[in-house]
Amino acid sequence: MPRRALPLLPKARRSARDAVSAPRTLETLRDAIVACRACPRLVAWREQVAREKRAMYRDWEYWGKPVPGFGDPRARLVIVGLAPGAHGANRTGRMFTGDRSGDFLYAALHRAGFASQATSTSRDDGLTLRDVFITAAARCAPPGNAPRIDELTRCAAFLDADLALLPNARVVLALGAIAWDAYLAHLERRGLELPRPRAKFAHGAELTVNGSNTRLLGSYHVSQQNTQTGRLTEVMFDTVLGRAQALIS
Repeated sequence: MPRRALPLLPKARRSARDAVSAPRTLETLRDAIVACRACPRLVAWREQVAREKRAMYRDWEYWGKPVPGFGDPRARLVIVGLAPGAHGANRTGRMFTGDRSGDFLYAALHRAGFASQATSTSRDDGLTLRDVFITAAARCAPPGNAPRIDELTRCAAFLDADLALLPNARVVLALGAIAWDAYLAHLERRGLELPRPRAKFAHGAELTVNGSNTRLLGSYHVSQQNTQTGRLTEVMFDTVLGRAQALIS
């Protein structure tokens, strides 16, 4: 199947793809991500949140920039989230750090042996990850936690680059439908042919695509909305992580 062409974006808004045309390390990719200003709506929102803050964090200096991936560069498991939380990663500068989504995720990763501790509160809290790397479909906190399609398209180059720099990846765990679709789009940009009909997201779903050396797993997002309503429980998420461990063992 021929490689699908990305939509042509206005020149001023192509910085995400231009910046990662040939990333050599996760460190250089990190610098490119943090410097990105490709989406005016997201730039304005993330910086507004960082200025106005939430009362309980008034003494914090918010990160207020795009958030790079975090984890083990030798990881066999890659977790793809949606986007930074306005007062979580947009405040702390690290994926799933400083909010209840992160509390749920890192506690589960710790139980499974992927994380050195069960909490993630700041970039300098000593947390390390083993055999797992966390990235996202969008790198800036979006209004209403809802990035637009054009914003996801601009940010797709960063997901492509992260995955290209994780040569040991064997399982990709997508948290929610947007992350699931973002990874399928990544495979299409690589020129791989997806099964027809297109595989839909579901909790516990699995997919292997010919030509890819990774298995895609799906889980409901670890958002507070899901975990506090019981749509996603610890047992449910532990089961998905257990499946991921079995696949990479």
